[in-house]
Amino acid sequence: MRKYKYFTATVIGLLFTLSCDNSGLELINENNIAPETFFSDAGQVESSVTAVYANLQTQGLYTRHMFFMMDNMSHENGGNSQLEADKREYLQFSFNSAHGAIGLYWNSCYKGINKANFVIGNEEKINAIPENKLSQTLKNKYIGEAKFLRALYYFFLVTRFGDVPLITTIPDDIVGYPRSPKEEVYQQIINDLTDASNTLLAKGEETTLGRATKETALAFLGKVYLFRGEHRLALDSFEKVYGKYQLEENYFDNFKEQTEYGPESIFEVAYDTSIGGSGWGDGSSGDRLNEITFRGQEYGFNDWFNVFPSNDLLDEYELGDPRFKDCFYSEGDTFPGGTVRTGTPPDPVPDGEVYIAQNRRAGWKKYQNYYQRAHEETNSGINFKVMRYADVLLMMAECENEVGTQANAVGYINEVRSRPSVMMPLLPTTLSKSEVFDAIVHERKVELAGEQIRFNDLIRWGIAAEFLEGTGFQAGKSELFPIPLSEITSNENINSEDQNPGY
Repeated sequence: MRKYKYFTATVIGLLFTLSCDNSGLELINENNIAPETFFSDAGQVESSVTAVYANLQTQGLYTRHMFFMMDNMSHENGGNSQLEADKREYLQFSFNSAHGAIGLYWNSCYKGINKANFVIGNEEKINAIPENKLSQTLKNKYIGEAKFLRALYYFFLVTRFGDVPLITTIPDDIVGYPRSPKEEVYQQIINDLTDASNTLLAKGEETTLGRATKETALAFLGKVYLFRGEHRLALDSFEKVYGKYQLEENYFDNFKEQTEYGPESIFEVAYDTSIGGSGWGDGSSGDRLNEITFRGQEYGFNDWFNVFPSNDLLDEYELGDPRFKDCFYSEGDTFPGGTVRTGTPPDPVPDGEVYIAQNRRAGWKKYQNYYQRAHEETNSGINFKVMRYADVLLMMAECENEVGTQANAVGYINEVRSRPSVMMPLLPTTLSKSEVFDAIVHERKVELAGEQIRFNDLIRWGIAAEFLEGTGFQAGKSELFPIPLSEITSNENINSEDQNPGY
C-alpha cells in the first residue's frame, strides 16, 4: 500500500526544539548542514516540510497521548483498573500544571510550530532556488504546507490552553514569549489557512499521499470559523469543499489499514510500520521519526485494554444503527481471536471464545487491527484521520441551522445517515432549530465516536457542564488545560499569575 515516506536523511539535521530558554531554540546540526546555506534544492525544501508533518507523531500528540486526552475528557472512554494515573486524571479532570503529558502536548505543538517557522522564515531562499530545480508552483505549495501545519498546531494549543505565546519567527536569543490573547492566535491561524488555501495544490493535483491540499486548508478554515461562532464565514469555506470528497460506502473502511487515504479522508496522520517500530522513549522529544501509534494495543480489549467505550456512548446509538458494530466489539461478534463474550468468564474459558475483561459491555473496534489479527501490537499503524468528510457535512449542518434553513441543515445530516452501509431513517425536514441542534449533537457523537472531537464540541456548545456532570468537570476551569509548570518555571515572561483560572 502506498504511503508517503519521510525523507529522513536530511530531516534529522533540521529538527530542532522549542523551549522557553534560548538554548532550546538552537538547530541540531547532526549532518553539518548550516541553516544559512540550507534550502538550495528541492529535496532540502521537501524534507524540511516533511519534518513538520512528522512532528504530529510525537508522544504528546498522535503517537499516544492525544487519544487519551480527548476521548477520556469527553467520557467516550471509561478507564479500566490498570489505566495509568496520568490518563485517569483526564477522566476525573484532576490534572494540574505538573501533568507530564500536558507538558508533552505543549512542547510537541511548539516544536511543530518552530519547524514550520523555519520553512516559512526562509521563503526568500526557497524562492531563490532556480526554476529548473524547483518550480514556483511547488515553492508556493511547500510554503503553504508549512503555514497549514503551523495553523494546525496553533489550533491544538488555543483550544486547549486559550491564550498562548504567538511565535511566527525563530528568534536568535530569547528567554520566552508572553501569552498572546487567543483572538490574536485565532487571527494568525485564519491568516495561515487563508494563505495556504491560495497556494496549496488542489485535491486532484496533489499526488503525494498524506499532504495537505487546498481543500484541506479550506475545511480547517471552516472549522476555525465555526469554533469562533462565525457561522456564515464557516459555511462559505465549507461550501468550497462540498462535493470534492465522498463518504466511504462502507463506514468501517475509514478505519482500516487497507483503505487509508480513501475518498472521505481530508487529512490524516500517516503511519508506516514498514519503516520500523518504536520504543517507549521514541517520539517524546520529536527528534526522531515515529512511525507507529500505541493506540491499538492500549485500546485493545484482547490486549492491554486500558480503556473501554463508556456506557453513555454505547447507549447513544439508535437501535439498529450499523455504526455500532463498526465502532465496537460486543457479545457474539467474531474476530481472528475467536467469538467475543461478555460477562463473567467460566473457568476454563471454552476454546474459540474471548471474554471482554472486567465485565465490560464492549471493546473498541474503530482503529483496531482485530479485523485482521487476534492481538494488537505496539506498532499498530492504521492512519488516523484528523478530519473526514462526514465531519464537514455535520459542521455544514450546524452552520445552516444557525444562518440558513433547518431544511438544508437536515439535508446534510441525512447525507451522513444515508451512507450505503448505514442507511438510518432520514430525519424530517420540518424539524425546529432546537430539534436540529439536538440531532447534530447526537449524530456527531455516534458518527465521530473515539475520534477526539466530542470534548471540543461540548466546550464550544457550552454544554460540557451538563453532559459531564459528576465527572469532576468544573465550569470555568476544566475547559482549558493548565499552562505547564515547566513553561512557567523556564519562561521569564510567564509566571504563576498568568496561569489559567482554577489551577
